[in-house]
Amino acid sequence: MIDSSAVEPAKNVAIVLSGGGARAAYQVGLLRCLSKVMPDYRFQIITGVSAGAINASFIASHPGGIESAAEELTALWSRLTVDKIFRTEGSVLTRTFGRWATRLISGGTRMAPSVRGMVDTTPLLDLLRRNLEADSETGEIPGITANIASGGLKSIALTTLNYSTGETVTWVQGRDIETWARSNRRSFNTRLTPRHVLASAALPMFFPAVRLPDGWHGDGGIRLSAPLSPAVHLGASRILAISTRYQRKEGEMEDLALDKYPPPAQILGKLMNAIFLDILDQDAQRLRRINELIRKVPPQRLTRMREIEIMVLRPSVDLGRLSARFEPQLPTAFRFLTRGLGTKETKSPDFLSLLMFQPDYLKHLIQIGEQDAEARLPEIKKLLLDDPGNVPEAATPATAGVSS
Repeated sequence: MIDSSAVEPAKNVAIVLSGGGARAAYQVGLLRCLSKVMPDYRFQIITGVSAGAINASFIASHPGGIESAAEELTALWSRLTVDKIFRTEGSVLTRTFGRWATRLISGGTRMAPSVRGMVDTTPLLDLLRRNLEADSETGEIPGITANIASGGLKSIALTTLNYSTGETVTWVQGRDIETWARSNRRSFNTRLTPRHVLASAALPMFFPAVRLPDGWHGDGGIRLSAPLSPAVHLGASRILAISTRYQRKEGEMEDLALDKYPPPAQILGKLMNAIFLDILDQDAQRLRRINELIRKVPPQRLTRMREIEIMVLRPSVDLGRLSARFEPQLPTAFRFLTRGLGTKETKSPDFLSLLMFQPDYLKHLIQIGEQDAEARLPEIKKLLLDDPGNVPEAATPATAGVSS
C-alpha cells in the first residue's frame, strides 16, 4: 500500500479504455491489481469507447479510490449474464429476426417494417441507470459531477459515432474544457448520462442506435481513427491504454488456419477487431514516433507540442479462443443463433467473445487482466507515480507478461 506522504501521483495521467464487448472485463483486472498497491489512487483523466465506456463511466462516478471501484466493478462484471445485456427470450429473438427477414425481402416498399438492431438492449440501459445511480429526472450521473467539483476528477470523455453525419463525437464532462474539431471528429461539453454510455457501446447492426441531442449514435469505435486523441486533447502527460486485443504469434496463426470457406462468425470477428481494436496499436505507435521527433526539436522551437508517455496493456491469452470453452453456457435460443453464424466452425471465435456475457468467462478475464498487470507492475508504477520506489512489488504471476 502506498505511503501517500512519500509518493505523489503523477499529474494528468489518463487511462484509455478500449472496446471489445464482454472482453472489457479484462480491464477490471488492471484495477484489481492496482487496488492492492495503491488503493487510493485516482485517474485524473478517463476516456472510454464502446464497452470501455461502461468501465470509464463507473470509475469516473465512483466516490472512492481504485480499491473500492475495483471491488464493485468486479462484483458487477462477475454477475453479468447475457439476459442482463439484451433480451434473450426465444419469442423476442424470433420476432426481431422475423422483422429483419421481412424487411430484406420487402424491396424497400412502404410496408417494410422498421428495425432497430438485432437485439433489445433495454436491460443494459436499466443496468447502467441503476449502477451509475442516474438522476431520475435529468438522467445525469451525479457521481461524475461530484468528483469533478471536489477535484478528484479532471475530466471524462466518451466517444460515439453520429450515424447521420458520420462524425466521431467525443462527449466531455470536466473542468476548463476546450473543445476541439478535426476532420470527421469533434467534441462537445455535456453532462453525461447512461444514454451516452449505451450509445458508445452500441455494436453496429447488432445493438440499436441511441438517440442523443444531435441525432442517432452508435458504437464510438467505428471510424475512430485516433483513440488516444481525447486523452491528448484533455491534457494528458502520461497515458495508460488498455486493449482487449490479443496479439497472436506466427505459430498460433498457422494453427488457426481453416481448410474450408470461413463461416460468417469468422469474418465478423476479423471485421470487429479491425474496426474497434487494431487502431489503438496504430495510434500508440504514431504517438511514440511523435515523441521521438519532439526529443530532437530544441525546446525553444516547441509551441503546443509535448512529449506524452504511453503504455499499452493487452491480454496474454487469446480471449476469442478462450470464449469457445464457455459457449455451451449461453442461453439456448441465443446459442442456437450464434452457432448458425458458425461460431463452432472456427478455432478462435472472436465474434462470440464480444457477446460472451457469462459469469465464468468474465471472471476468467478479470483474473487474466490482474495477472497481466502484475507482470508489468514496475512499468505501470513508473507511469502513474512521480516516485514509484516505495510501492511494493507484486508477486510474479504464472501468466507471462504482455508486450506494448
